[in-house]
Amino acid sequence: MKFIETKLKGCFILEPKVIQDDRGYFMESFNENTFYEGVGQKISFVQDNQSFSTKGVLRGLHYQTGEHAQAKLVRVLQGEVLDVAVDLRPNSPTFGQYESVVLTAQNQTQFFIPRGFAHGFLVLSETATFFYKCDNFYNKESEGGLIFNDKSVNIDWNFPIEQLVISEKDQILPTIDNAKKAW
Repeated sequence: MKFIETKLKGCFILEPKVIQDDRGYFMESFNENTFYEGVGQKISFVQDNQSFSTKGVLRGLHYQTGEHAQAKLVRVLQGEVLDVAVDLRPNSPTFGQYESVVLTAQNQTQFFIPRGFAHGFLVLSETATFFYKCDNFYNKESEGGLIFNDKSVNIDWNFPIEQLVISEKDQILPTIDNAKKAW
C-alpha cells in the first residue's frame, strides 16, 4: 500500500497493491499495522457504512463535532466519485482549504480523512457504491455540515450545478463562517 499525504496535513490518498491475473484480482484493502505505519497514528475503526447513489448525487459536506468527531477511510466499490475533504481545524494553516480525489472501483484508491474535516462526495458514474470506515459512532446531536458551494472554500466539483441531486437537508447547510465548530 502506498500512502500519499496531501496538502492537508493528516489526509492521505492510499493506493493499494492490486495483484491481477486471468482469474481477476486480489488486494489487501485494510491492514491495521500497515495503516498505522502509513498514517502515523493509531486509529480504531468501529463502524462501517455503505451507500448507493446515482449520477449527480452530491452527499455532504458532513462531519461530527466534539467527542463524536470521526475519522474516515473511504473507497468506491462500484462506479466513480469525486471525494472531497475540507479542513475545519481552527488552528490549521490549511483551515478552509479542500482536497479532492477521484475514487473508482477500477483504481481502488482510498482516501483517509482525519477528525476535524468535513467530507462529501459527488457521483460521476451512472451509479456508485460508496464504502467507508469510521473511528467513532454516529451521533445525531453532533452532526455538522458545510454547504457544497461555499464561495470561501470554492470547491471545483467539475460538474454542471443544474444536474446536481442534493438532499433538502444538504441544500440548507451553512457556510464555513456559520458552521458548527468541529472542535
